[in-house]
Amino acid sequence: MTTEQQSEQAPFNTDAVIDEITAFVAEQTRTSPEADQDLFATGVANSMFAMRLVVFLEQAYSVTVAGSDLQLSNFSTVKSMAALVARLQASGADGDV
Repeated sequence: MTTEQQSEQAPFNTDAVIDEITAFVAEQTRTSPEADQDLFATGVANSMFAMRLVVFLEQAYSVTVAGSDLQLSNFSTVKSMAALVARLQASGADGDV
């Protein structure tokens, strides 16, 4: 089941999103990040990787990350990215599409 199918069929599953983001970060960085690990402070991620994270989140979860959402704090940990996705999906469900 794809992430898009999950979001259409079930309420937001934070644990699943954390697992998916963790798997993406692990694959891309060849590390084993913890969900609450600061990826930038620990050197796992840099500004170039941050852009890949934005693209991944937008494509995987059908959200748009723009404006004030493009803050380092939203991408510093896997948990913060999952919270961003949840917030963006919730706001999109209220009025978009």
